[in-house]
Amino acid sequence: MKKIGKQTIKFDCPPSISEVASIVGPKESKGPLAKYFDECLDDEFWGEKSWEKSESKIIKETVNMAISKSGFSSNSIEYCFAGDLLNQCISSSFGLRGLNIPFLGIFGACSTFVEGLSLSAIMTESCAEHTLCAASSHFCSAEKQFRFPLELGNQRPPTSQWTVTGAGAAVISKSGNGPYITHITTGKIVDMGIKDANNMGAAMAPAALDTLICHLKDTGRNPNYYDAIITGDLGYVGKDILTELAQKERIQYKICL
Repeated sequence: MKKIGKQTIKFDCPPSISEVASIVGPKESKGPLAKYFDECLDDEFWGEKSWEKSESKIIKETVNMAISKSGFSSNSIEYCFAGDLLNQCISSSFGLRGLNIPFLGIFGACSTFVEGLSLSAIMTESCAEHTLCAASSHFCSAEKQFRFPLELGNQRPPTSQWTVTGAGAAVISKSGNGPYITHITTGKIVDMGIKDANNMGAAMAPAALDTLICHLKDTGRNPNYYDAIITGDLGYVGKDILTELAQKERIQYKICL
């Protein structure tokens, strides 16, 4: 691999995403992407006594599913990158402690899964045959962590996103049939002074655009090169802000949430 431009890595031998898995909660199972999930739960506790324990179970079973679907043994997975939204990444740490795989906990909020993909790809291309990345969140535990416990019955402002209940995992391999990770452009912190803690979309939109612009400059591509440009969950407000900012930069393309 080699660095090109300011913030982008290009892989000479692109790592392959060998297999993926996902488990989601009841709300997500009613959404437009339901058919793509491996398992949809009808109980947010999933038989556990707390939302935190439920989230640990979700990421544990999602990772086990990804490994099982890949056909590789867990012993062949050399590194695991995983994270969640809770303090000390407890969902990932407790959920994956039985894997006996070298574990690197990561935290990137909405970017955690892509951060895991990036680090897994770098590790795979450089020294490992197979790596794994995973991320999880749970609406109820996240509300307690970042906003208000649900028991208080607080009114949610219109700018608040609805945190996903679910987990995703991917096995990254040195060789395979793809899809491949060919480039990584790592974003930087762009603080435009948003003070509303509930309006995360407005806080994240400038950094999303900055990363996109940097990627296009580093690779020498234009937006029409891609079939889709997909961000983390900016929400309706954040998506509108990103689209407006992109138009000011003369980037004309349909940007998906």
